[in-house]
Amino acid sequence: MESLHSIGSPVMWGGFIAFVFAMLALDLGVFHRKAHTVSFKEAGAWSAVWVSLSLAFNAFLWWRFGSGQGMEFLTGYLIEKSLSVDNIFVFVVIFSTMKVPAIHQHRVLFWGILSALVLRAAMIFAGVAMLERFHWLIYVFGAFLILTGVKLFIQRNHAEHPEDGWLMRTARRVIPSTPHFAGQHFITVENGRRLATPLLMALMLVEASDVLFALDSIPAIFAVTRDPFIVFTSNIFAILGLRSLFFLMAGAMEKFTYLKVGLSGVLVFVGAKMALVDVVHLSPAISLGVIALVLGSSIVASLVKARNTPPHTPNGDASPEAPRSAPSPAKS
Repeated sequence: MESLHSIGSPVMWGGFIAFVFAMLALDLGVFHRKAHTVSFKEAGAWSAVWVSLSLAFNAFLWWRFGSGQGMEFLTGYLIEKSLSVDNIFVFVVIFSTMKVPAIHQHRVLFWGILSALVLRAAMIFAGVAMLERFHWLIYVFGAFLILTGVKLFIQRNHAEHPEDGWLMRTARRVIPSTPHFAGQHFITVENGRRLATPLLMALMLVEASDVLFALDSIPAIFAVTRDPFIVFTSNIFAILGLRSLFFLMAGAMEKFTYLKVGLSGVLVFVGAKMALVDVVHLSPAISLGVIALVLGSSIVASLVKARNTPPHTPNGDASPEAPRSAPSPAKS
C-alpha cells in the first residue's frame, strides 16, 4: 500500500476547489440558467468536456509528480467513473417513478451532485484517517467490496424501487408534501401551507442513492491509493461528469445487459486487492489493465447482444421472421 503522504499542497487544494466551484457556477449560471431538456448532442458535448478536463488534470499530475501518481489517478478515475454508471440505473428509475419532467431533471441532478461533493469529501477524509490509525480496516473494506460485488452479480436483474424504500416512506410521513409539481421549485405553497414538491422528494432519493454508492466506490479507490488528494480529485471529476453521462446514456441503459456483471467483477477485484494488500502487490498499471479489460469486455458483450437481439413488435413479441419492408401481422 502506498504511503499516506499527500501530493496536494494547500495551493493545489485551494486551486482545485476554486476550479470546481467555477465550473459549477458556469454550468448553472450560464449554460443552464433557464430550464430546458438536455439533448443528446448537448450531453455528448459536456461529457467530452468533463472527460477532457479529467485527462488534462491527469496529464498535469503525470508531468508534475511522475508516472506513479499519474497512473494512480487514472486508475482511480476509471474505477469511480465505472461505478458511478450504476447510479444512472437508479436515477432513471427515480425520474421515471416520480414522473419528473425531462426539463427539470438537470436541476435535480445539479443540486444532488453538489451535496454529494460535500458528503464524499467528508467520507474520504474520514476513511483516510481511519485507515491511518487502524490498518486492519483495509481487510474489512476488502471483504465488504467482495460481498458487494457478489451481491451485485446475484441481483443484477433485480428491479430497483427506491421510491418505496424506508427513506421515502419516512419523508412522506415527516415532510408535508404535494403530488403536484410547481415548475422547477422544490417547495410550493398550497392553501397557505409550505409543501415539498415531487422535485424535492426526487432530490432526496438522488442524494441517498449517491451516499449508498459512495460506500462502495470510496473504499474501492483505497485499493489503488490512500493519497487524499488523488482520491478526492478522481472522485470529484467522476461525479462532475455524472450529469452529462446520465443524459447521454439514460435512453440506452437497457442495451448494457452485462454492465452490472462487469461492475461486480471490478468490485470483487479491488476488494481482493485490498484484502491481500500485505501478500500480493499489484502495480497501478496492472490494476488499470485488469479493470479496463473487465469493463471493456462487459460493454462489448452487451453491445453484441443488443445488436443480435431481434426487433420487437409493439406488443413486445420478437419477430425475427417478419420482413423488414412490411409490418408484422397482428396476432388475433
